[in-house]
Amino acid sequence: MTSDTSPRPVSPLRARMIEDMTVRGFKEDTRRDYVRHVRTFAAFIGRSPDTATAEDLRLFQLHQTQSGMQPPSINSAVSALRFFFTVTLDRPDLARPLTVVPYPRRIPAVLSVEEVTLLLRAATAPIQGGVRDRLRRRAARLGGCRPQGRRYRFHAHAAARRARQGRQGPPCNALATAARTAAGLVA
Repeated sequence: MTSDTSPRPVSPLRARMIEDMTVRGFKEDTRRDYVRHVRTFAAFIGRSPDTATAEDLRLFQLHQTQSGMQPPSINSAVSALRFFFTVTLDRPDLARPLTVVPYPRRIPAVLSVEEVTLLLRAATAPIQGGVRDRLRRRAARLGGCRPQGRRYRFHAHAAARRARQGRQGPPCNALATAARTAAGLVA
């Protein structure tokens, strides 16, 4: 039994869009996603996408929102349709009404001093000095300051810096301080 490996027939419009994306250096995944979004739009309006109107685009975005599609997916479709109408069809007037949906960015979770301490104590192997040092360096890097090791403390220019900063050292954010405190508690 042989399988048919011949490529699916591609419409001239789709071939032109793929060529436009290839010329601009779009990656294969991006090209595939853009073609998929334009194909979805064409299925929604029930005809070729080059015959679309501004009202078709508005109704498509409304449909995406009402069907529960997430903002990143809607924005991906907006990018694909903007490219299609602006570059492939040279009809930027249709791309203007497409709107990007804003969405809040998630802030990464930051562990408290107590949580870091519990996490480090829960480790089955005893904490090695190297791990503790790596934690301290990472905390210093995240805090925007240099680790306070002997080499750094005894440099000539460090004396002036310490005089300006006082006894507590360079001002670091709460994460760096929390990680140093946790590493000190475990040690």
